[in-house]
Amino acid sequence: MESQRIDCVGALVYDEQRRLLVVQRANDPGRGLWAPPGGRVEPGEDDPAAVVREVAEETGLTVQVGRLVGEVEREAPQGRLYVIRDYEATPLAGTLTPGDDATDARFVTRPELLALPTTTLLISTLDQWNALPS
Repeated sequence: MESQRIDCVGALVYDEQRRLLVVQRANDPGRGLWAPPGGRVEPGEDDPAAVVREVAEETGLTVQVGRLVGEVEREAPQGRLYVIRDYEATPLAGTLTPGDDATDARFVTRPELLALPTTTLLISTLDQWNALPS
């Protein structure tokens, strides 16, 4: 039997200084760890709509979704699989405020990101995609 795939999206949001937007996760998986905002694609949503919704829910920011940067698979509970597609996104409006799934949200430089406890393989994946902040 094929493992159940759970479609998810992530947002690689950069500011003018090319700092990366990250949130501290309030819930599992990865509670307390830092990661780009993102989450599950809801039924009837396409990826860009899910990116816009997740970023708004977790950070209070409105974004314009750009290109697909990459896709990763991560283990999920009960033998399922999270399939996470990460998109570049540009902040348009809003005030950065941690939302429902986040205990904190901030833009970070590369040294700041490297000093944070981040989700599994985040740094190496961003490095492979040439997507680390400046």
